Amino acid sequence: MGYDTYATPLDGRYASPEMKTLFGARSRHSTWRKLWLFLAQAEKETGVEGITDEALKQMEEHLTVTDEDFQVAAVEEKRRRHDVMAHVHAFGQVAPAAAPIIHYGATSCYVTDNAELILMRDAMDLLLPKLAKVIDNLSKFALEHKE
Repeated sequence: MGYDTYATPLDGRYASPEMKTLFGARSRHSTWRKLWLFLAQAEKETGVEGITDEALKQMEEHLTVTDEDFQVAAVEEKRRRHDVMAHVHAFGQVAPAAAPIIHYGATSCYVTDNAELILMRDAMDLLLPKLAKVIDNLSKFALEHKE
């Protein structure tokens, strides 16, 4: 990485392995796939036509983004110049019965914003026990040195 590219110390020096994984591309884009599945399930439940059981099954079978999926998405992103649509296309390739309904009726913000919220919630689940331990240690330290 050169001097012209922004980098934060948080992405390497201070992040735990769990946080790096959680905020990594595979986790983020797999969360997008889960959100698309939830959207399709809700749309089917409310009577939106064209959403088949086979489409939902294929989506469920391909929730984790593979290295090959990332390669497809990279090619598609260059072509489409849109990260979300690139991943819609990549998901549709491994779940062809779902291709016409992935992202149906949604905006890009549906997946990007909701995925961020889910990842932040999951990060808090990792962080809160550590924070509780810090508070406990500070409390013990304060009691030992209260004089």
